[in-house]
Amino acid sequence: MTNSSSYDVVVIGAGFAGVTAARNLSAGGHSVLLLEARDRVGGRTRTAEAFGRQVELGGTYVHWTQPNVWHELQRHNIPLAPPLGIDTVYWLADGTVHSGSQHDYQNAVAPLAARFFADARACFPMPYDVTAVDNGAIEKETIASRLDALNLSAYDRDVLEGALATLVHSPGEQGVAQLLLWAATTFGDWGAFLETAGFWPIEGGTRRLLDAVLGESRAELRLSTPVTAIEDAGSGVLVTTGTGEQIRARSAVVALPLNTLGDVRITPDVPRPARAMIEQKQPVRSAKIWARVRGEIEPFCAFAPVGKNPVNTAKVEYRHDGDTLVVCFASGPSAVGAEDREGVQAALRTFVPGIEVRETAGHDWAGDPFSQGAWAHHRPGNLSGAVPLLREPHGRVHFAGGDIASVGVGGIEGAMETGAAAARDVAATLAGGPGAANRP
Repeated sequence: MTNSSSYDVVVIGAGFAGVTAARNLSAGGHSVLLLEARDRVGGRTRTAEAFGRQVELGGTYVHWTQPNVWHELQRHNIPLAPPLGIDTVYWLADGTVHSGSQHDYQNAVAPLAARFFADARACFPMPYDVTAVDNGAIEKETIASRLDALNLSAYDRDVLEGALATLVHSPGEQGVAQLLLWAATTFGDWGAFLETAGFWPIEGGTRRLLDAVLGESRAELRLSTPVTAIEDAGSGVLVTTGTGEQIRARSAVVALPLNTLGDVRITPDVPRPARAMIEQKQPVRSAKIWARVRGEIEPFCAFAPVGKNPVNTAKVEYRHDGDTLVVCFASGPSAVGAEDREGVQAALRTFVPGIEVRETAGHDWAGDPFSQGAWAHHRPGNLSGAVPLLREPHGRVHFAGGDIASVGVGGIEGAMETGAAAARDVAATLAGGPGAANRP
């Protein structure tokens, strides 16, 4: 076991939350060490090469209505990349594939979504404060139980489930509250939320924005350095790495995915509801798969209810060297994996007979030991119960990450939101301000 020099702050995890926190704290004059278990930065975003071009294997989309992301994009003069125009939609419902224009599809979805999300604004009148209203009853609901309560026809239920399927992969485990919160951020309009969450990539990829933030950071960065323990001794924090190295700091920011927090011993332990959530883990294990399709085919979107096709959603994203790149989402590697070209092709042929998949690419986020899942969707009871507890300072240990964000839960915006908030709270603690009152 070796001892290193001490720092003002150790930030654990170099995704967007950790990088933002490290940049802000180091810019404020604090000595900061940024530790990352992987051999790269980015967390559950990953701009990589596939098919001879750049693709996003993880989190991708942002929007001008997201204040933290948009501020950084404007600050660094990074534009968004306009999405490819699509007007053909296929949807699997009641055992049949239907097709039509975007207008036709929206006409089928809109009245069903209006029923599902009718109480979104009432439940979350101030989406930035999930505790503003007592949502005890709503927090008991799963997505599946709400779908059951609507008593829809087989066709209508499949239409609605398909419309949710990009973000819903375990409807019996995912809480309905988070869907209602997401819709509330766009005034109760689910279609508007999807516009903010799934259409606008960053020109040059997420790595371009990450590099811009890193470029302003004075933090020391160490890759391939997993952390196994964090101890708050009252006068400071002791961080232990996988090799047994112990690093001392005045404060720590833990910016790790929720599903990996159970691999880190935290002393003193987090509050009991938060510990229960960490042990339960969040259920999203979805697979994002890129398919290179032969020829420049007609752009399309496709939707299927979970469990009724290996690919739940598919969307033509790019043209490339005379071919077409389609991004697909599946319920998880058990449904179909990125290595299964023939399986992906068969699933896409449900919608477009004769489509030929030449190559596939992806990353197994569920099997990745440093993510153990995709974006977070909280189980019933956790969104307004355990999650806010992790947004509060835990002595000298502060938590960040899109998994525990308020408005931007589950996305890049939420990661940056919480990274900035953690940096603000740590700076106040180090200065002996309001944050210091939270010390044990």
